[in-house]
Amino acid sequence: MLTAFARAFKTPDLRKKLLFTLGIIVVYRIGTKVPVPGVDYRSVQTCIDAAQANQGLFGLVNMFSGGALLQITVFALGIMPYITASIILQLLTVVIPRLEALKKEGQAGTAKITQYTRYLTVALAILQGTGLVATARSGALFQGCPVASEIVPDQSMFVTITMVITMTAGTAAVMWLGELITDRGIGNGMSMLMFISIAATFPSALWAIKEQGSLAGGWIEFGTVLLVGLVMVGLVVFVEQAQRRIPVQYAKRMIGRRSYGGTSTYIPLKVNQAGVIPVIFASSLLYIPALIVQFSSSTAGWATWVTKNLADTGATPHIILYFFLIVFFAFFYVAITFNPEEVADNMKKYGGFIPGIRAGRPTAEYLSYVLNRITWPGSLYLGLIALVPTMALAGFGANQNFPFGGTSILIIVGVGLETVRQIESQLQQRNYEGFLR
Repeated sequence: MLTAFARAFKTPDLRKKLLFTLGIIVVYRIGTKVPVPGVDYRSVQTCIDAAQANQGLFGLVNMFSGGALLQITVFALGIMPYITASIILQLLTVVIPRLEALKKEGQAGTAKITQYTRYLTVALAILQGTGLVATARSGALFQGCPVASEIVPDQSMFVTITMVITMTAGTAAVMWLGELITDRGIGNGMSMLMFISIAATFPSALWAIKEQGSLAGGWIEFGTVLLVGLVMVGLVVFVEQAQRRIPVQYAKRMIGRRSYGGTSTYIPLKVNQAGVIPVIFASSLLYIPALIVQFSSSTAGWATWVTKNLADTGATPHIILYFFLIVFFAFFYVAITFNPEEVADNMKKYGGFIPGIRAGRPTAEYLSYVLNRITWPGSLYLGLIALVPTMALAGFGANQNFPFGGTSILIIVGVGLETVRQIESQLQQRNYEGFLR
């Protein structure tokens, strides 16, 4: 593998892409450390260093921002507004005929949808930035910290607007950096920045587990967590690579004196067809009741029940509801992203058929049957992976940003595999031995 890296850097054009990507990553990491104007940096660090920040409600966004959210930096919102906008546009494509028509127009339609995604990203960044500033001003961002109310000393309207504009511009800059990596780097820039954001939190989280440990100075807990992480990575790689290949045969067609078709291929149906989206959906949905209680400051019976059973990630109702929401969203997302009838119609149009299955409606019913069968183990796997942080809280007393959580591992492994494939494909073009053997 190290030899392949060396060969990759010896290739001029690939070396330029790798160095350009590394440069963009450095710029991105610098942006996650620059505080927003109007924020008292010392007060923020006091709350973080005292380990009094309750990250339960903001852990997901903080993870995607590489820890920049709780430090209230220029890139505090990170890539999360873009992820949310992309998911919303993908869901609306199924509902709105105009977006569905754009999707079918090819590259021009995709470019238009990408433009809509950018506009929605800026709008969501303004909304989320306003919410973050309001939370920081009220002291709710760092519950229990004695200087939480001093994070934003000047609470005038001018300072508030400046903070929101700065964070919105930071989100637009992150989006631009991601597109630069896509155009001139080695892969999908947004996924790469997400990968870097999550990986950046690993060293501090692992060291915190070591510091909190009691066996042999915490090294036993540290080693156990690393071992669990390696096992999880192996499991995730195995399942993410698993797929059901449905054979497809294309009949021969004579056009003039030439024969077309007669080839055989397959439709790859992944076991985890939905990816990490169900986990994000379920986490976001469970955060809503807790956020309502936090901003309302209510002490009524329903607020107490929500705080005790839904806001607490270790509570039994939270675990059960979280698991079933992941399973539900896995089936829901697969249903809206893979249309068996459309696939069957396209196969019939080009003379393709599944051996033993009639073309048309029987093919669509067969694809739907197979898809439902493989979605069950995929959804159960997602639910079990997502519950690992909860088990870590009970077993190791780790904080809520346990490094080998379900969402982080799924993204790290998925983006890592995709990046390796892209570098491998460029190496194979020059007959070089690559990473995957």
